[in-house]
Amino acid sequence: MARKQQKKVDSWKEKKWYNIVAPEFLNRTQVGQTIASDPALMMDRIIETTVGEMTNDMSKNNMKMRFRIVRVNGDVAETAFLGHMLTNDYLRSIVKRQTSKIDAILTVRTADGYIINIKPTCFTVKRARTSQIKAIRNMMTRIVVRRAVKSNFEDLIQEIVTGKMSSAIYKQTKNIYPLRRVEVRKTEVVKTPSQRRIPQQEAVAAPANTVEVAADVNEADES
Repeated sequence: MARKQQKKVDSWKEKKWYNIVAPEFLNRTQVGQTIASDPALMMDRIIETTVGEMTNDMSKNNMKMRFRIVRVNGDVAETAFLGHMLTNDYLRSIVKRQTSKIDAILTVRTADGYIINIKPTCFTVKRARTSQIKAIRNMMTRIVVRRAVKSNFEDLIQEIVTGKMSSAIYKQTKNIYPLRRVEVRKTEVVKTPSQRRIPQQEAVAAPANTVEVAADVNEADES
């Protein structure tokens, strides 16, 4: 007796496309698309894109942004901002010979309770003395911390990604020693107000407004 042939189910027909959008404070810009058979399967997916792709301005491809899918409404996957970083190629391109690259690693708490790692960098015109490097780093630290504690999370991220934070640092530190450029090379959300504990894969938050200062770095062998 011949067996009854079972009908194959095309799994692709059961799946649906979803548009992934940035948070409201980033204008709900579409940052990608994904396909899934169940919206629950998309939760906590990490999305990485560039500001250039988000704005159709390829000159801004040197900044990457990371998001996590946190909810799905209809065919739209909504995200939370996780952080940003400048590409390694871009950072290497702005390091010059016989200059100083001054880094800081800061952990701050915003006015609305977010704990964020912020990593600003100043690039000098020529090699600076140790005392000048220390003064620039201290000024850079004060500016970032003061702005962070007075700002809510969304306003602070807007300041950073639009370059307003870098401009403020540049204007207030250039008189210590001539600067060629200032960048906030990376941010990372360590903890949100709603989180009771930090996932193990994420960095442990330092106390509010703790400042970790990186060692002096003088670049004399890159161009």
